[in-house]
Amino acid sequence: MSIRPIKRLIKSKPTLEGAGVHLRRAFGFGNTHDFDPFLLLDDFRNDIPEDYLAGFPWHPHRGIETITYVLAGSVEHGDSMGNKGAIAAGDVQWMTAGRGIIHQEMPKGDPTGRMHGFQLWANLPSALKMTAPRYQEVKTGDIPEVTDDDGTHVRIVCGNFWGKSGPVDGIAADPIYLDVSVPPGERKTLPVETTRHAFAYVFAGSGKFCNASAPLAVPTEGVGWADVKPPTEADNRSLVVFDRGDEVAVQAGEDGIRFLLVSGKPLEEPVAWYGPIVMNTQEDLQQAFKELEQGTFLKK
Repeated sequence: MSIRPIKRLIKSKPTLEGAGVHLRRAFGFGNTHDFDPFLLLDDFRNDIPEDYLAGFPWHPHRGIETITYVLAGSVEHGDSMGNKGAIAAGDVQWMTAGRGIIHQEMPKGDPTGRMHGFQLWANLPSALKMTAPRYQEVKTGDIPEVTDDDGTHVRIVCGNFWGKSGPVDGIAADPIYLDVSVPPGERKTLPVETTRHAFAYVFAGSGKFCNASAPLAVPTEGVGWADVKPPTEADNRSLVVFDRGDEVAVQAGEDGIRFLLVSGKPLEEPVAWYGPIVMNTQEDLQQAFKELEQGTFLKK
């Protein structure tokens, strides 16, 4: 077994989206190679209602899948097909935009004003770019959870892990999407197939993700393994990008650590991307925006 070394540690960066929603972007709108088949990860945890209530009014998507995982508060949604609903704490919505959908997502805080969650974008392969749109909406009680002997707790949103399967299926990228909690001071190894790209996003506590040769901390960008100054721990809002291997190792800090662990099989296809539309060629991208202008974007 080989523990995955760390490529780099990135802090998510503040950004504005939608009608003025304050969030933090872990990755997206840059070089997608290291994350293929994933395109973007947004952390929309926020405790100030005026910073998120404007939401994400009507906008189009084509060529991708969006995965919304809510921790606190709720997100109300509606779309061009007449679908309406809401996802609340612990729920997941997996939307396959396929050939095209126009929708809105409006966050609502909990009674204390918290609106916490994440949105991940997964690319669709060229053969499925124009597939029919669909939703998979999963309530918190339907997400399997498993606790190991050392107290490590995992919610399995999608994929197979420790003998259990997540409720979301039929996803082109064949992703594994886990919500992992490791108790204080515990060291844990978690299997990840060698053929997958993988990353972790820390959102509570802190810890050290270990290198293949020794239990060293994650190096921050610009810091080498041989530097005298010890590398820092991965803490809240840290994105850990892994290199190849078949296990991820983590040493939890004194408050434990909780993180998303996501992996997927790379599509290795060209990406032509502008805003909410992701195609394989500039011609297809231009065609999508032409259809938006002409009112022919939505397909029957």
